[in-house]
Amino acid sequence: MTTNIALIQLCATPDVAANMATTARLVASAADQGAEMVFLPEAFAFIGPDREKRLILESLPAAAEAIDDEQPGGPILEQCRELARTHAIHLILGGFHEASHDPERSYNTCIHLDHHGAIAARYRKMHLFDVELADGTSLQESKRTLAGSEAVVTQTPLGTLGLSICYDVRFPYLYQKLVDMGATALTVPSAFTATTGAAHWHALLRARAIESQCYVFAPAQYGNHHGRRHSYGHSLVADPWGEIIAEAGDEEAVLLAQIDPDRVHKVRTELPSLQHRRSLI
Repeated sequence: MTTNIALIQLCATPDVAANMATTARLVASAADQGAEMVFLPEAFAFIGPDREKRLILESLPAAAEAIDDEQPGGPILEQCRELARTHAIHLILGGFHEASHDPERSYNTCIHLDHHGAIAARYRKMHLFDVELADGTSLQESKRTLAGSEAVVTQTPLGTLGLSICYDVRFPYLYQKLVDMGATALTVPSAFTATTGAAHWHALLRARAIESQCYVFAPAQYGNHHGRRHSYGHSLVADPWGEIIAEAGDEEAVLLAQIDPDRVHKVRTELPSLQHRRSLI
């Protein structure tokens, strides 16, 4: 059976309350338009100066984002759980701060909430983006973020979904692992910079779809967040043949698509490249 999905594109700022209000409004719009699964971008709740992220971390564990159904959960997670319950949707939280054992650093964590608001899966971003760009942008994710170490798939209405976050998209071996774990769809929630997005966004996402023969869902941030921090936008859905079947521009958007699992089977049958892989180790 086909599944209706929606990708949320927004422009997060240092104002967490405003970001969450925007998230709630766009998720409600997606559900009203028939989406059964809704995908949020990376950092949907906060993008701001490092010093402000530090203030968030210093509030832990009092405001820790608990990733356990037996705990009440932090404020961001609890609001998202309520959205999933209220709208009876599966909600993929693209990435937010999860408390860790290190008081200086958190995890960048993607969560699958089921339609009851229960936590179905958790993925901690494995590859961290440390870079100095020509336009003066400096991003040092590892200063305030710990890297995860495990690949994660989760069961959803559209089949087995492989979880990843943003910079992960540059590392094909992760997606090959997710396919080995049964993935027929992949999500890449992102806050791609305007510079790298213009150069590589479409090529990377289409490549991951083609080589993995999976659907790829890439909800993205867009616009100016603060200072010189700009994101590229262009949230998109690519099918297992690498065709872009839905794409947003560089504005706030609810991007809708209908996903057909039979399309994965057809592509993998007609071009059985996954069966032809060889180990080089």
